Amino acid sequence: MKNNLKIKNIFFILLLSVLAVGCAEEDFEFGELTSPKNLSVSTEVVGQSTDMPHGDGSGEVVFNASADGAMTYKYIFENGSSGTASNGTYTHQFSKIGTNVHTVTVVAYGPGGTATSTPVEVEVLVTYEPPAELIEKLIGKEWRIKASAPGHFGLGPVGGTTPVEWYSAPPDSKAGTGMYDDRYIFNADGTFTHIVDATNDDPTQDPTGTVFGRINLVDQLGASCSEEDGCTVDGADVLNIPYTDYTENWTISAPGGVETLNLTGTGFIGYYIGGDHTYEIFDRSVANELMLKSTDGNGEFDWWFVLTSEEEGAQEPEDFETEYNKLIWEQDFESGSLDTSIWNFETGNGENGWGNQEKQYYTTENAEVVDGNLVITAKAEASNGFNYTSSRITTKDNFEFKYGRVEARAKLPEGAGTWPAIWMLGSNFNEVGWPDSGEIDIMEHVGNDQNTIHGTLHYAGRSGGNADGGTTTVEGVSSEFHLYTVEWSPERIVFLVDNEVYHTYENSADSPFNQDFFLILNVAMGGNFGGEIDPAFSESSLIIDYIKVFQAEE
Repeated sequence: MKNNLKIKNIFFILLLSVLAVGCAEEDFEFGELTSPKNLSVSTEVVGQSTDMPHGDGSGEVVFNASADGAMTYKYIFENGSSGTASNGTYTHQFSKIGTNVHTVTVVAYGPGGTATSTPVEVEVLVTYEPPAELIEKLIGKEWRIKASAPGHFGLGPVGGTTPVEWYSAPPDSKAGTGMYDDRYIFNADGTFTHIVDATNDDPTQDPTGTVFGRINLVDQLGASCSEEDGCTVDGADVLNIPYTDYTENWTISAPGGVETLNLTGTGFIGYYIGGDHTYEIFDRSVANELMLKSTDGNGEFDWWFVLTSEEEGAQEPEDFETEYNKLIWEQDFESGSLDTSIWNFETGNGENGWGNQEKQYYTTENAEVVDGNLVITAKAEASNGFNYTSSRITTKDNFEFKYGRVEARAKLPEGAGTWPAIWMLGSNFNEVGWPDSGEIDIMEHVGNDQNTIHGTLHYAGRSGGNADGGTTTVEGVSSEFHLYTVEWSPERIVFLVDNEVYHTYENSADSPFNQDFFLILNVAMGGNFGGEIDPAFSESSLIIDYIKVFQAEE
């Protein structure tokens, strides 16, 4: 962005030089700049018919403008929002309940900034009224990007239904960009307040801060960007754009039955992408959480955002009391070899890297019992066309159980690209597939985020980057043994590290977590979650002291 400004300045200086030379030698006349003429605008109210003269109640209107000599068109609405269209066609969603007449100003722009405008009136019916529970969830809270969650920010194809399908931001990976210190407040009076830095308002309010956005599209904000201000360009991202707190308006509509958050003007959330400033509410089922998606102004990507209204750092560790005390199964690896009557090896690279674009080839040689520990080692070595080897073992068909407490005492591998996991899959996996079978990730870790432990559930509607999970920070995961636990009951699933709770899921009768599951241990390399692999990586191991399963006393 700074380079663009520099190029513009150089061009301006050269232009002044040319004009100066021209003036010295002869008179120079510019051609006359004329405004666009014959501006006309037609409107199509979606669903309009003889029986429904004001539309189908969705509030959607398609505008078509044309003018001689026009280069682009702008639509300005009564609530302060606006939209542009180079071909003159623009679709807008009105949200005021009832049948209302709206006045829209249409501007046709020609060369040199010349313009012609005309007002257009359209009468539209809106019957949608947001659910009371959605309004209650939104208003009066400070929302922020859920930086600690995998996939809290990312992108995918326009119209895609898989969250963060093409790129999923790892936890806290956008720190220092101007995103995480922003706060978003949906007020009861319909105003939307964007605080661009929530860390500088103590003891007095400071409206200044920075924001994060897409190159070129962020020019719509009218903010300056220079290295002197701390603003930088990183590929297609513009980081730490100086900006101030502002207020716009917000409404909820439901085009095509899809709950949608509409912001006026240049109001935005998380990462400025231009467009129509509307955000589809993809999921609001999790308490204090929203998953949103929006198409950028280039029509290039759908951008995904996970918001939370939980107070940052407010969650205290819960006092944990188990309801399962009877040891029913244990692997302590003291026999000197892996018990293959219990553990099955899964070899190869699966389909598309086990569905995650993983880079390792699983063998039977990378898992061994050493000094009373199970050791699974990922190595940088060639095998069957892959550059890394590792092992993956399961208890499928040999040991499966429903409900209980699983404890694993383990030391984790290290190195960028490593991805160890202690996890479980539903025993009906072969019949119903994933994620319908359900998945319980007791412990996941990635070497690219060394001190973060993940506990996650995958199931229909909440899988991949949209999974239901939590994280906690743990020091020394690769140098010391820690206790990784899940307590699983018909009522809840609780994740713990060293007996401290960091995530709880409320189980229900219609979830997949009410059947037998089997255990899986593996170390993957790279892939969608493991990320970039350190070119200097040689080998590292997941070391497990023991795994125990407890159930209730009969």
